[in-house]
Amino acid sequence: MKSFLPIIVLALGSALCQAQTPNPSADPSASQPSPATSPAATAAAPQPSRTPPPAVSSVTHKTPPTQPEMRNGKWEARALANTASALAQSASIDVVFDGDSITDFWQRAGLKVWTTAFANYHPFDFGISGDTTQNLLWRLAHGQAAGLHPKVILLMIGTNDMKYTSSPEDIAGGVGEIIRQYRTICPDAVIILQAIFPRGPLPTDPYRLKVNATNALLAKLGDGSKVIYLDFGAKFLGSDGTLSKDIMPDFLHPTEKGYQIWADAVSPLLKKYVPASTPASSPK
Repeated sequence: MKSFLPIIVLALGSALCQAQTPNPSADPSASQPSPATSPAATAAAPQPSRTPPPAVSSVTHKTPPTQPEMRNGKWEARALANTASALAQSASIDVVFDGDSITDFWQRAGLKVWTTAFANYHPFDFGISGDTTQNLLWRLAHGQAAGLHPKVILLMIGTNDMKYTSSPEDIAGGVGEIIRQYRTICPDAVIILQAIFPRGPLPTDPYRLKVNATNALLAKLGDGSKVIYLDFGAKFLGSDGTLSKDIMPDFLHPTEKGYQIWADAVSPLLKKYVPASTPASSPK
């Protein structure tokens, strides 16, 4: 009986070894070297790519930038009231400002500068906060500027279009349509098409990049005669391209200091195209 013990012990030991040893055919990965320890795997591993700037928005506007659109009843009431007010002053208005909140806020943060810099030009401000190209087109389609004979129209629109998926080409198309409408309504006016102001604190901000791409297309809308393209956005920026809060506290809307920069930039063109006149009694 003792003579069989070694054989039994050896058989049990062999069975235990086979149970603990992985079967390569059952687990294909067991026969592969670990990527962490394999030089070949390390060399073949893809290098991390630079993350592209995020898209400004994934929201698609229901109306193309080249088509008019009303916002709401309250907005409509204000737009039509502006139209009526301008028509009542039509004989004296020499300069029209039009756009969104950046233009609208001449009457708030920029009011002191507005009065000092532009009163002699009998200006009227059609800008409405929040407006896109679609909204401005609606205003023009519903009587805005009809009956007016301004010598200069200062136009800046498009920054609110940036929050939608509208491409720079789409936005520039909307601005181009606005220019065509203004040329029909006020054929004798010189349109000063102002580049969309820089926004966002850094040159790499997604909004800033989209603004730059759009402005490159807006520049092509100028003809040097009846449509003058004017880009003075760099005047708002530091030497490193950053935008400071003392110029635009929310990196979008100018402070009084920012409005002074704006006034200084457009005043030479106003002097060129608008003869000197007496101060207006109640510029808007």
